[in-house]
Amino acid sequence: MTGQFSEFMVSNDALDDPSELRNRMDDLGYLFFRKLQDPDKLLDLRKDILSTIQAGGWLVPGSNLIDGIADPSKRCTEGDPEYPAVYHEVYKLESFHSAAHWAPVVDTMSKIVNGPAVPHPSKIARLWFPQFTDHTTPAHQDFVHFQGDFDTYTCWTPVGDCPRELGGLAIKPRTHKSRSVYDHHFSLGAGSLTVEGDDLEGDWLTTDYEIGDCLMFHSLTLHQALPNITEDRLRISLDNRYQALESPIGEFQLVPHMSQIHPLPWDEVYANWESTELQYYWLNMFDEIIPRDNSYADKGFTEALSLATTGDDKAILKLRRTITNNPYSDDANAASAVLKDLDLL
Repeated sequence: MTGQFSEFMVSNDALDDPSELRNRMDDLGYLFFRKLQDPDKLLDLRKDILSTIQAGGWLVPGSNLIDGIADPSKRCTEGDPEYPAVYHEVYKLESFHSAAHWAPVVDTMSKIVNGPAVPHPSKIARLWFPQFTDHTTPAHQDFVHFQGDFDTYTCWTPVGDCPRELGGLAIKPRTHKSRSVYDHHFSLGAGSLTVEGDDLEGDWLTTDYEIGDCLMFHSLTLHQALPNITEDRLRISLDNRYQALESPIGEFQLVPHMSQIHPLPWDEVYANWESTELQYYWLNMFDEIIPRDNSYADKGFTEALSLATTGDDKAILKLRRTITNNPYSDDANAASAVLKDLDLL
């Protein structure tokens, strides 16, 4: 599978040329940098995250912490009811949130947006188990998930070396140029939405990431994760989003990630932090907050309902998760009706 991908263009040569950075982002829809971030700081963050994961029981007892050797019996992902018990503890780490504010990334993003760049409050950690390939993040555009303004950017950072077999990100360049949202469909994987068919044809780019590398891309740029096909290693990465200060922001980017499904208030996130500097830093910062457009998620769920009636295992899993995570919702009622008709409930 990895042989189908070409290498990224490296843009370290343009770091001191904001105009060239913007030209490349406008043309390609992405910028890739080697060692933009401090590997030692990322290694410290990796230790913090893995210590928390270890305390949550996801790692093989007695294994070397920094290797992130996963216990396969604990395998789970976003959407599974057992996932938040560990994910929320990672989410409470002050070091995890601070990473989005590190100067090398914020300064580079500010050059890209040609003004002050602001990290979204809703930071994301991706904690990906090995050999869980049905749940690999599929090809999609980030805009359908965080919305707000088209000219919003993601910075994807592996927290540790991430060779292709560990499941790094891949990009389809120039797919942002239409300034439009592609047709998305139901899928498993983070976000539960994917682009299919001819839109995926053409060149895809990736690399063997090293600690300190990062990938920045436009909200409309098609991207996907490669599957984590290692025998036993967790893939740990950061998804942080940035935008110009004057741009509108999607309302649910102001709450902790996944808190709509598994409630987690900011007061609980901040409870054990040593500093208050980054707590509620975004309050009164954004002039325009845009309500969430649920049409993308609603379409995907409607497709899952239809696919489930044909016996599609992935769609059935989606319906079961919906019932477990939000049992009193309209979606859960619809999911229950389908599963009852299939004698699965």
